[in-house]
Amino acid sequence: VQLQASGGGLVQAGGSLRLSCAASGSIFSSDVTGWYRQAPGKSRDLVASITNSGTTNYADSVKGRFAISRDNAKNTVYLQMNSLKSEDTGVYYCALTRRGFGNIWGQGTLVTVSS
Repeated sequence: VQLQASGGGLVQAGGSLRLSCAASGSIFSSDVTGWYRQAPGKSRDLVASITNSGTTNYADSVKGRFAISRDNAKNTVYLQMNSLKSEDTGVYYCALTRRGFGNIWGQGTLVTVSS
């Protein structure tokens, strides 16, 4: 499986962006896809995740502002980010967690929120 992330950019505080993560290759029903954020000098933390059946999970810091969704026909997972804050700035990575295998990472996409 290969993951291709896109959609990052520069946005003013309060604005919105939508990230996309397109997967190529075989997707298993037990796979979970997540978006992670790595701010400068900080660890890579989970922002949101979604199972193949659509169950979602969010970090407390983004609840009510971000929404993760998927289009299984396109093997693509989206992260809609609204009401962006300067602390949302970072490199966003998508990753597929496969049971018994671990994380498969895509490349990052940079999100910069200006205040």
